Amino acid sequence: MRKSLINALLLNNAQRLLAALVSVCVFITTPCVSAQEVPTSAELAQSMLRIEGSVKKLRLLAEQTKTVAGVDREALMFRLDQRIIRLLEDAAKLARYVEGLPADAADRLALEKRLREEMASFERLLFQRIGELESRIAANRERSGAAGDTEKHVLRAYANSLEGLRLGYSAALVGLVEIAEILGIPSEDLRQKSEALMYQYAEKVSGRIELFSTSLRAVRARLTLDPSNAELQSAANEINMERAVEIRRLESLLDIMARLDIETVLYRSVLLRENKGLSLQLLDVQAVRQMFEDGWEDTRKSLEKNLPELVFNILIFLLILFIFRALARLVKRVTGSALNRSSADLSTLLKEILVSSAGAVVMVLGILVALSQVGISLGPALAGLGLAGFILGFALQDTLGNFAAGAMILIYRPYDVDDFVEVAGAAGLVKKMNLVSTTIITFDNQTLIIPNNRIWGDVIKNVTAQKTRRVDMEFGISYGDDIEKAESVLRDVVESHAKVLADPQPNIRVHKLGDSSVNFVVRPWTRTTDYWDVYWDITREVKLRFDREGISIPFPQRDVHLHQEVPPA
Repeated sequence: MRKSLINALLLNNAQRLLAALVSVCVFITTPCVSAQEVPTSAELAQSMLRIEGSVKKLRLLAEQTKTVAGVDREALMFRLDQRIIRLLEDAAKLARYVEGLPADAADRLALEKRLREEMASFERLLFQRIGELESRIAANRERSGAAGDTEKHVLRAYANSLEGLRLGYSAALVGLVEIAEILGIPSEDLRQKSEALMYQYAEKVSGRIELFSTSLRAVRARLTLDPSNAELQSAANEINMERAVEIRRLESLLDIMARLDIETVLYRSVLLRENKGLSLQLLDVQAVRQMFEDGWEDTRKSLEKNLPELVFNILIFLLILFIFRALARLVKRVTGSALNRSSADLSTLLKEILVSSAGAVVMVLGILVALSQVGISLGPALAGLGLAGFILGFALQDTLGNFAAGAMILIYRPYDVDDFVEVAGAAGLVKKMNLVSTTIITFDNQTLIIPNNRIWGDVIKNVTAQKTRRVDMEFGISYGDDIEKAESVLRDVVESHAKVLADPQPNIRVHKLGDSSVNFVVRPWTRTTDYWDVYWDITREVKLRFDREGISIPFPQRDVHLHQEVPPA
């Protein structure tokens, strides 16, 4: 019932306005008449006829809105609003035209009188239509919240159209103030009400922009944790589009407010914060200063309110880190001592890793406790660490390959520190090991740092892995020497050496008949640490004994036979 009464009232006011415009909007259909181009009486009469025809159609449209419902009524109301806005704009043009006429012109006096008589009707109707339009916009937004996906897009599009009408009525309201000022009608009250209405609408649009911006940042933050989430991506796109629409709406509204010289610095700073600072219209000192003042004011209030608690939380954070750092050092010492006393056969690398891991675990636990103490949520932080770990893992594939190879070396222990190894084409003493690389010192005191994936992917020869080692040597005698005597001398030299092991027994055999010598293999066993002592000592002693016993060690030689052929006579 109440709605029908309002509609009837609005319809009556619309009819009064249309009737008034029959008399005053003579120039509406006259193309671009300036103050210097005054229309003739015949032209005014012809324009009047055309206007009367247009107004009759608008009256019919207004009557029609009472007989339909639903979508048809919304369409007719939308059309009626468009016509009213256009007529009000033309009324403002007419007022500017009247201002250009001579002060004593009959047309001017008549039009001024008619405009003065209808100003109150214009004002009342305009505010009523704006209020009714606000109700329609609010109702449409409620319907949009409960609608399905397809219907929601339709309702949003319709809401944007209604917002366009709202901007049109705002411009018409500014035009009404201009008409009053041109005609010399007291307009202070109208200006104040218009400014209040503009400020309310600007605050509403600015609030929606900042709400969309905050929501967009939140959705994008979640999207960084789950980039493949199609629903989040769709939501971000929807919010961004709505935000862009509201930004354009605020820009249009600021242009309208500027016609009344309304202060818009606060709203221009909103546009600057929303990355619209490239516009020359917005880029002024006041707007930039206002933007920084707003940001500093928020920061200052936050600091005044939270500074004592912030300082206390920082001190607690540092204290917890200090305590856990000391605790990590203690845990590392205790772990190292326990591993050194343990009877388990652990490699040096494994012991170092266990000690470092124990300290690292305690330190990570301390950081998590410190973060939770200052109010930082650990869930998103851990999720962010997981995502960062994935990115780093992808970027550091080779390094992770070294880690994996280091872990395999740690588990299977093909060598340890102080072992003599031959790996990746290098030979030397293992000086240091970690999960990334192995440091080898060659016998000529060169330092080689070899990545673990190069080592694990190749043949690993650990010379010192066994406690005993066979010394392989070969000696040759001439074909004219006594084989049994030479064998006896070799056996005596080997068995008399103090570092040669009795078990396994040395193996001395005639190995092969070479081009220049009869070759013996001599293979005694010794401790791995004594290998080179045994090798060098036996080699020296064999030479000395062979010389004393008259056994020669031949050098390579070749017999050359010459045959001379006598040619026949």
